[in-house]
Amino acid sequence: MESNTFVQKQYEHWLQDPNIDAETKAELQGIKTQPLEIEDRFYKDVEFGTGGMRGVMGAGTNRMNRYTIGRATQGLAQYLLKDKTRTHGVAIAYDSRNQSPEFALEIALVLAGNGINAYVFKSLRPTPELSFAVRSLHASAGIVVTASHNPPEYNGYKVYGHDGGQLVPDQAEKLIAQIDQLKSFSAIKRLTQAEAESKGLLHWIDEQMDSDFIEAVVATSPQPGIAKQMSDRLQIVYTPLHGAGNLSVRSALQQLGFQQVAVVPQQEKPDPLFSTVKSPNPEEKEAFTLALELARQLDADIIIGTDPDSDRMGAVVKDDQGQYFVLSGNQSGAIMAHYLLSSLQQRNALPANGVVIKTIVTSEMGAVVAQSFGIPTLNTLTGFKYIGEKITQFEASGEHQFLFGYEESYGYLLGTYARDKDAVVASMLICEAAAYYKSKGKSLYDVLQELYKAHGYFNEKLESRTLKGKDGLAKIGQIMDEWRQNPPQAIHGIKVASVFDYSQGIDGLPRENVLKFVLEDHSWFCLRPSGTEPKIKVYFAVRGSSAAKAAAQIDFLLQEVMARVDQ
Repeated sequence: MESNTFVQKQYEHWLQDPNIDAETKAELQGIKTQPLEIEDRFYKDVEFGTGGMRGVMGAGTNRMNRYTIGRATQGLAQYLLKDKTRTHGVAIAYDSRNQSPEFALEIALVLAGNGINAYVFKSLRPTPELSFAVRSLHASAGIVVTASHNPPEYNGYKVYGHDGGQLVPDQAEKLIAQIDQLKSFSAIKRLTQAEAESKGLLHWIDEQMDSDFIEAVVATSPQPGIAKQMSDRLQIVYTPLHGAGNLSVRSALQQLGFQQVAVVPQQEKPDPLFSTVKSPNPEEKEAFTLALELARQLDADIIIGTDPDSDRMGAVVKDDQGQYFVLSGNQSGAIMAHYLLSSLQQRNALPANGVVIKTIVTSEMGAVVAQSFGIPTLNTLTGFKYIGEKITQFEASGEHQFLFGYEESYGYLLGTYARDKDAVVASMLICEAAAYYKSKGKSLYDVLQELYKAHGYFNEKLESRTLKGKDGLAKIGQIMDEWRQNPPQAIHGIKVASVFDYSQGIDGLPRENVLKFVLEDHSWFCLRPSGTEPKIKVYFAVRGSSAAKAAAQIDFLLQEVMARVDQ
């Protein structure tokens, strides 16, 4: 009852608030006979998670709109102004989603209202270019308006620190504390666009930033000559999935020397509805349907796809039967790590203090590959912000030289020009690897099989359950509590050797609501609520002596674990 009273009060408050425009109030009037809709819009504030703030667009406290974005930005302004060394301006980028340009301008005008310089890209750009721009402009912070690969009704707001990395928990907590202090939209300071420009507080980022970014990406190439050598022999098909990657990915591939790059025409232009796919997510095979049609026509060697904000890259290659095979994020990561490290080894350029960084839910295959070159791998919590944080720490301490970072969800980074995953550099790296191995008479699928023979047959799967709304959030909490309080002793007859509860703070990592169970045969599974979607994710990984044994092993593990989750 209390909850319903709270929700109704919030709803009425928005209807009566003089700071809220008539159009927003009309939208709210339109749902007055829909109590469940009102509850979902007002039972909480849209939250900061692993990827900042992300939610469905619309009116309400639990929605993405100019008011929730304005409030977050006012909080950010106060967070920056508290520290006088952090008033060097904020860089702002956005992707192809509905209202992304409007939200980006709103952010800029609120920052300007607080006397903070806003540097805004004139049109959509990849998220990693924003990370690069923060560093290039020596800005105090950065913001990207994006909901990554979420459905079309979503948008989001990712905040970056002065190093170009997403805010980590201790920074985010300070920002959230500032946002929470704002009880009224009247506290949001805002200029008009004309005022912001006349006061010299609104700046538009020019094309030089694009050139500098692509130059930085191409400079990371492990074997810069191979693309030119194979320029007309490697056929690439690329889909930007209606997102921000189109110009940047093509430019990087062209500068490196690739000439045979065909873009899927139906998915080339930005489209906020992502109308040719169920989900604009390169993790899902269905997203490659049109790319596969084009690849078959052209007999392409490799297909690459990038998500709407171009920080994730998926790849499809030919198998030993000539059929197209979708590489998982774990497989692509292991192949790219092997190509990079073997290239450095050939040039005697492997640094003694080199390091690869991955997340705790990413396969151990890449770590085993790196170890074969004498390179250690560090684990971080899920979220590329933690990899970015490590890069910055190692630059300061000199303890390690960062070589490659990746996560199973198709995020990769080579080089230190940015502090976030980059689909532009990943596209370049995997195409260069494909060109190099083709020059040796091999496909990337052949390379993957060689890695399995050398290091064991790794197999990974991800299952997720979507549980929307307030009830869904409660159910996800109940599932985590159940596994935490009653951990299994064995799965399919194999003893559970270790349980890692990351909410307790393990290995010096921040506390996070994640449970990882390692079995005696070194297979493992991990339960983790998503920080950006109403989902619980369950990760599985095994290492078998053959592909068939690994496949059987993971199926047994998955069936038994998911049967309990679904109870």
